[in-house]
Formats: sequence, structure tokens, C-alpha cells
Amino acid sequence: MAIDHSKPAVEIHDVEFRRRKRTIITHVNLTIQPGEKWVLFGPNGIGKSTLVSMMATRAFPSEGTVDILGNRLGRVDVFSYRNRIGLTSAELASAFPLDEDPLDAVVTALNAVTGRWRDTYTDEDCAKARSLMQRFGISYLAGKQMWRLSSGERTRVLICRALMAQSDLIILDEPTTGLDLGGRELVLHALTEVAAEDSPRAMVLVTHRLEEIPQGFDHVAIMGRMSGSELEAANVIVRDGDPAPGTILYTGNLEGGFTEERLESLFGIPLQVVHAGTRWGAFAKE
Repeated sequence: MAIDHSKPAVEIHDVEFRRRKRTIITHVNLTIQPGEKWVLFGPNGIGKSTLVSMMATRAFPSEGTVDILGNRLGRVDVFSYRNRIGLTSAELASAFPLDEDPLDAVVTALNAVTGRWRDTYTDEDCAKARSLMQRFGISYLAGKQMWRLSSGERTRVLICRALMAQSDLIILDEPTTGLDLGGRELVLHALTEVAAEDSPRAMVLVTHRLEEIPQGFDHVAIMGRMSGSELEAANVIVRDGDPAPGTILYTGNLEGGFTEERLESLFGIPLQVVHAGTRWGAFAKE
């Protein structure tokens, strides 16, 4: 399916998602244009994974509209354009056959499938997959089995997979999870290079850690919980015992988003925010 680059890569309008009568996220609005590099930031349990699932065409909103690469969820067969979306996530990692060769896990991104069966790929396809694995320091994994990989190795395989196809949207859901310091910095350096490429490809990096944001990601959407007055104004009912639903509280540049006041309110503790060169960090105040 041809992709219209004149339309937003992601357009989410007034979205709500409910599961088993609980409202997970509500009144979510977000527009990501082709070529933009966004960070989706917020504490654990706020609804980031739910939003990622919709961006990746793997979940549908209970209310509102979600348009991905110019196609509205629920109106177009998602399999007709899912191969244009590169994704790394824990859910995707668990979808591969246990004995899958990591090289195959990367190359099968071209057909948006998990598990190589009768599909065939060219020598050029396999060479590109090997090149990506070398770029992320995991070329030695070719010929092994996915179940034998460490969580950090599996994460890097998924990043390579996300970059394998000529994706118009790449979603990196906590791509440095499970990596040691050296592995994290290797991945961040490689993602910085990817972000610097002149491409109409939009990228979304999901994290709750400021230090894991690569250079080149210059937009941020910060998720938090709606206050009681906001819930009342939006006519959102929360059952006793349930947390308030998540929503997007801020969209804009990183400097405007990562203020101490905003992050202290978000995480509920006094914080010192550090911005040194191109890297960010946050620490509890002593």
C-alpha cells in the first residue's frame, strides 16, 4: 500500500481506551508528522503501552479516532500496511518461536510476520539484516535461537527488526530495557545516528528514564493522570479503587517538558533535572 507522506504519520483524536470497565486512558490527542522524532514519556502504569499498541495497529480505541500512516483504525485492513511500521516491544518479543534464528527474526520484518516458514528472502535482504546486527553489536547471534538470548540481546534484535523494513513509522518501546551500561550506550549511539538521517520516517521512543533519550529526539509527549477536577470537567467516572486514567499532559519540545516542577508533580518526589550537552537525567533531591 502506498503511503501518503503529506498526511501525519500518527493522528490521535480524543481517544479513550477501556478494559473490563476500567478506563485506562482518556482524552488523548497527539499528532506526529513525517520525519519527526518523538519521545513518549511517563511513569509506569500510565497507559504508554496501550497507546503504543494503537500506534502499532494492534489495539483499537474504545472512543475517538486513530489514524496511522493515513489509515484509520477500523476502516482499513491493518495487515495491508503493518509492514510499514517498525516496532520493538516486550509483547512482540514473546511472539517469536522459541527456536527462531535471530537473523530470521530480523529479516521477517519485511513481511511483518513472526516466525519464518515458507517465505523466502533474497541474499540482499539477509545481508542487510546482518549489517544491522553488526551495527548494534549482535552479529554473533546469527544462527542461535531466540530463547537462548539474554533480555538485552533480544531487545537489540528487535531494534534491528524495526529498522529492517523501509518503515514510515518506527516505535521503540523502552529499547534499552535489560541492557548494561555498555550495551545501553551502544544502542543510544546507533539510534542517534538513525535519528540524524534525512528521512520522512517518523520515530517514537517510549521511556520513563530521561537518560535513555538519544540525541535527535526533539519532541516529547508527557503522560500523567487526570486530576479530580479534570475528571469531573471531562465527565469521566472512575470506579472506587481504580487509579485515574492516563492522558497526555504536555506536548512540545524537551526543554519545555522536562521541568523540575512538571516531573516532581508527575512522580511525586522532589527531583533535580540535569541537561548536560545532548543528554538528560533526573535525580531525587537530597
